[in-house]
Amino acid sequence: MEKTLISVVGPTAIGKTKLAIALAKHYNTEIISADSRQFFKEMNIGTAVPTTDELAAAPHHFIQHKSISEPYSVGDFERDATTKLDQLFKTNTVAIMVGGSGLYVDAVTKGLDHFPVVEESIRQKLNEELAEKGIITLQEQLQDLDPDYFKKVDLHNPHRLVRALEICIGTGKPYSSFLNKDKNKRPFKTITIGIEADRAMIYERINLRVDLMIKAGLVDEVKSLIEYKALNALQTVGYKEIFNYFDGIWELDFAISEIKKNTRRFAKRQLTWFRKATAITWVDFDEKISDVVYKIENNSK
Repeated sequence: MEKTLISVVGPTAIGKTKLAIALAKHYNTEIISADSRQFFKEMNIGTAVPTTDELAAAPHHFIQHKSISEPYSVGDFERDATTKLDQLFKTNTVAIMVGGSGLYVDAVTKGLDHFPVVEESIRQKLNEELAEKGIITLQEQLQDLDPDYFKKVDLHNPHRLVRALEICIGTGKPYSSFLNKDKNKRPFKTITIGIEADRAMIYERINLRVDLMIKAGLVDEVKSLIEYKALNALQTVGYKEIFNYFDGIWELDFAISEIKKNTRRFAKRQLTWFRKATAITWVDFDEKISDVVYKIENNSK
């Protein structure tokens, strides 16, 4: 095979880690994690970080390598991940990448869009508006300034809204006008394996995972992070709901049910993102590793 990155994608709780490890063992190679929630060392239970046994089964990179207090952008990840891949391809023709963060996966496999530098004060002002007036204000601004991107973006992701708006405001041009321009060509081939299951099975696996997180001590983990709850890294499913419990806004049972609901919504958005890609080989969540390898080998010819 030529230098090949096997990218394992799919919705949360579908079994991406298990398949990635099996593939890493088969090809005697290492794993790049593209799960942006698992970058942070203080977040363990709520991000479903691979277990000690899983991490020992195959070398992993970009798992809990940063602190929640350290800024770490998708651009930083693109730089670090492609550098690590250059190193891995010196000793192996195959590397594995796994993660459900579509933007981070695309940053490595396709490269990032390049945007002009804008004043930092614009982002600060937008974040203040978000805190004071809520996310609807940002949604309305984006619909006015860039209706095309408004139709595509995850409207419930404040980071994406702020990023788009700061470009719109700072340049006077729609954020979408900078998308899909010339990007850096990658010196490796990418084969993307998507894991799928019917919706009922995905939701069942999500609900079970949340129950196991609670049993493993998620509430105590979130409690230990209360003083940092304003940080961007903690504005995510599994943490913000429990913060509401500690703030006295919700009962614990309701907070847990909201984690399940919001995780199911997140999984739906992940599937929507990946379904838009045409070059994905889909496999069942319980497909035999030998059958997955067969599909990869046929794809590599």
